[in-house]
Parts: sequence; structure tokens; C-alpha cells
Amino acid sequence: MSTAISAAVPTTLPLGKALNAGLRRALENDPKVVLMGEDIGKLGGVFRITDGLQKDFGPNRVIDTPLAESGIIGTAVGLAMRGYRPVCEIQFDGFIYPGFDQIVSQVAKLHYRTSGNVKMPITIRVPYGGGIGAIEHHSESPEGYFAATAGLRVVTCSNAADAQTMIQQAIASDDPVLFFEPKRRYWEKGQIDPAAEASPLHKARVVAPGTDATVVAYGPLVTTALQAAKVAAGEGRSIEVIDLRSLSPLDVDTVAASVQRTGRLVVTHEAPVFLGIGAEIAARISERCFYHLEAPVARVGGFTVPYPPAKLEEHFLPDVDRILDAVDRTFTA
Repeated sequence: MSTAISAAVPTTLPLGKALNAGLRRALENDPKVVLMGEDIGKLGGVFRITDGLQKDFGPNRVIDTPLAESGIIGTAVGLAMRGYRPVCEIQFDGFIYPGFDQIVSQVAKLHYRTSGNVKMPITIRVPYGGGIGAIEHHSESPEGYFAATAGLRVVTCSNAADAQTMIQQAIASDDPVLFFEPKRRYWEKGQIDPAAEASPLHKARVVAPGTDATVVAYGPLVTTALQAAKVAAGEGRSIEVIDLRSLSPLDVDTVAASVQRTGRLVVTHEAPVFLGIGAEIAARISERCFYHLEAPVARVGGFTVPYPPAKLEEHFLPDVDRILDAVDRTFTA
């Protein structure tokens, strides 16, 4: 069933359907866009994100591949060299590791290796994060590996409107983009207004204004951070929530401007705290906002263990209570 969006009328879609609409628009607008992945064609993908696209655009543009991530990425490199814009789906976050060498050794470096003569307009879609009752290799948050790799752009959406626009922006980029999709938010609905101006791909956004403390989140935890801000408001505390949106490059300016107003910062993500994205943000803000900070930057994330069995994931994943506890600590430090 088509998820095409009217050119003028706002509509409400789940995040997953918004991604489908964005992919459809990219396929319509550029005949060089091709989708590749395991079971993305006839089945429509494990999460049905590509549902109906092979039927409408054919098997030469929505391609069912073998179960071989290194082969998918390697083929995408060849297609990019020939002027195509391949969009690769990694079925689950933990399945990306067989393609890791191709991504960091070839995709990230070919533009530089050729002195800018060869572009790598490859988008790699990665459903990531926990919260769906799955196990390791199906619930991981490997974004830090790629944010630390020069030559890659790394972004993540948190809502339907961003999903629909950011996937199109990623595909239009001449640089390789790792596009992380919060799988437990696929079914959360949000309004899409076609008349609204899309934010730049690498710009963070204040999604809830506040005056007492800043909470920075991205992907699946933006919803959790907003829930924490709502609880805090009922207790008389005003929390500003920032959706980071881009992990590489980082929009430090938006975060710094907020911290200069609030004097306190909590960063949260599902990945383990050790060497996570939050560590880089904490370092940058400590350097830029040292004299504005009323307390050390606090981080809330997963623990430094392999992803746990499903029955334990609620203890592993940051929740409202853990975020609010970190906010409280910034007032007592």
C-alpha cells in the first residue's frame, strides 16, 4: 500500500511509514537511487519499511540481496563509482559487523584516497537500539564506531517528520551516511507537514524549551527525555530537551547555547557510557562552557556489558527515573 504524502495536507504516520514515504520520494526523484538489502523487496523488510517499493519500482531498483553484509556494502561501492546512489539496509544493528571492514576501509576513505575524484553517495540504513524484547545482535547501539570514523556522516531520526525528510537528505548527500533508525519507535505516530521547512541534516533541535537544566538525547531516547521533562515540570523543574539528530558532525553550538542558559547538562543514550557519544559531548561542553556550568556534565547510558537477555533489558536501558536522577545530581553536586 502506498504511503505517498500529499503535497499540501498535514498527515499523521508512524515513523516506519514515514521512512517508507521518504524512500519512495527518493526513488521517484532520482532514477539512480537503488535500494539493496536482505528481504527488502518481496517481503518489504523485517520491519516492513520498504513495503510495496519493489512492486512499484521493480526488482532492479529494490534489490533482494544474499545474506552477506560485506557483499551488500561492496556492491554499493561499485554502484557508487558508476554514478548510482545505493541505499543499503542492514537488517539489524548487530549484523553490521561483517560489513564493518568495507565501511571503514572503503566507503569512508575512497573520496579522500582519490583526491576527491570519486564520490561515495551511499546511505546505510541501520535499525538500532533495544526495547523490542530481542537479544544481542538485534538490540545493539553501534553508532559510536562509525561516528569515530573520519569520512562518514552519522545521523539518527527520532520522529516521523524527521524520518521522512532526513532519509531523503541522506540519500541526496554526496558523502556516505550511516542512517540509524530507532527500531522501537517505528510504530510511534507523528505529524508530517509537507509545508514545513526541513531542518539541515546536521542541525540539532531544541524539542522542549527549559531553564533549569539541559538534557541531550538522540534517536530512541528523545521520547524518553521528553517524558522525563514532563515529569520534572510537574515537580516544578524546567528541563530543556535537545534532539541531537546528527552524531557526526556534532552540532555543539546548539548544545552550548542551551547550557550557557541552564548551567547544567545531562547526556543520555542507549549505548554504554564508556567511550560513548556522551563522552565527546561532555568534553566539548566542558571546554566551551566551563564557566557557565553549575555542576559536572552527567551521562546516562547502557552499562559496559554485552547487550543482556530480553528479560533484563529494562534494567540496561536508560529510563525516565535514571535521567531524572542524573538531573537531580547536577543540583546537588
